[in-house]
Amino acid sequence: MGEAQRYIGGAERRARLALRHRLAPEARAATPEEVAGSLVALHGSDPVTVYLAVGARLADAQVTVPQTDRALYTDRSLVRMHGMRHTVFVFPAESTAVVHASTGLAVAARERAKLVKDMATAGAPDAVWLKEVEESALAALARLGQATAAELAREEPRLREQFAYAAGKPYEGVHTVVSRLLRVLGVEGKVVRGRPLGSWTSSQFRWALAPEHRELPPEQAQSELLRRWLAACGPATEADLKWWTGWRVTDVRRALKAIGAQAVTLDEGTGHVVDGDADNAPAPAAPWAALLPALDPTAMGWQGRDWYLAPGLRSALFDYSGNVGPTVWWDGRVVGGWAQRADGEIVWRILDQEGVGREASAAIEAEAERLAQWVGPTRVTPRFRTPLEKELAS
Repeated sequence: MGEAQRYIGGAERRARLALRHRLAPEARAATPEEVAGSLVALHGSDPVTVYLAVGARLADAQVTVPQTDRALYTDRSLVRMHGMRHTVFVFPAESTAVVHASTGLAVAARERAKLVKDMATAGAPDAVWLKEVEESALAALARLGQATAAELAREEPRLREQFAYAAGKPYEGVHTVVSRLLRVLGVEGKVVRGRPLGSWTSSQFRWALAPEHRELPPEQAQSELLRRWLAACGPATEADLKWWTGWRVTDVRRALKAIGAQAVTLDEGTGHVVDGDADNAPAPAAPWAALLPALDPTAMGWQGRDWYLAPGLRSALFDYSGNVGPTVWWDGRVVGGWAQRADGEIVWRILDQEGVGREASAAIEAEAERLAQWVGPTRVTPRFRTPLEKELAS
């Protein structure tokens, strides 16, 4: 008879989250690189999320902007690139090879084929022409170091070519070669987003050549990515892993087997941790508060979220596409949401009053003040706005 699986309940999962995700004050990090490494990846679809997610986890939040800028644009120790679920993330530089081989290659093949097909349907130049333009654009980027799409098009005028997309359909439009090609090159791992034109809240990025990395076999890369994520976010179910990676369930199961993942029992059913981690139950941290941004990697970390977010809160805190807005946390649970008003004030609302007393209110107040101090005069409006955030900000 096999050995019984260890049960890991919600309280223990929240204790792991507090420490491993650098959210309890005693677990806060010294650098943005430590934050990104602890979380595996930071959501990068909204530039603001990267900085707010780092700032919430730094021991000295006042250094958030200069230190994150340094990591992203000077040292290049953090890299913004496409990753899981065809989404833009910020990764530690040493993770780029793993991410590219585990999740990028298959998406890249589909994206290039789709671009070639769309151009052919519109009667635009063929794949041979596209390859010539691509090589010329990459050479120009090597000369310039960093460039916007418009600057690249001045160097290689063929990038300005346009073609019709989805003619006759409600969503038909006109695409420019440069916009589609840069997207494909990004997924292929040939270019990455560089320094933005504006401040740290800007989404107008320059482009740069991707840092060189070794090529890994896809199955090896998948195993390594899953091992890193389970070490940071385990336990997790197969459904969580499939959702977070965007892989087929067969890929998830193969990677779990390859790393010798250990099965545990969760309230949701069978979960998995890295081998030997089942018995690493942490001592509970002191109760803690956090104000996390929209698309924060902790709030978006699992498909099954009932152990830290009550289902009744979702309609207020998520948009129609499933993107989470700014959240207020108390002792490992989402209890409400927050926003910044036009005058800079940080405001919040508690939606789940259970266990939220004077101690919680004081801690949340302190976190709001801490956030306001380092954000200063900057206004941070999420790219994907949610019902509660819009209401609070008005």
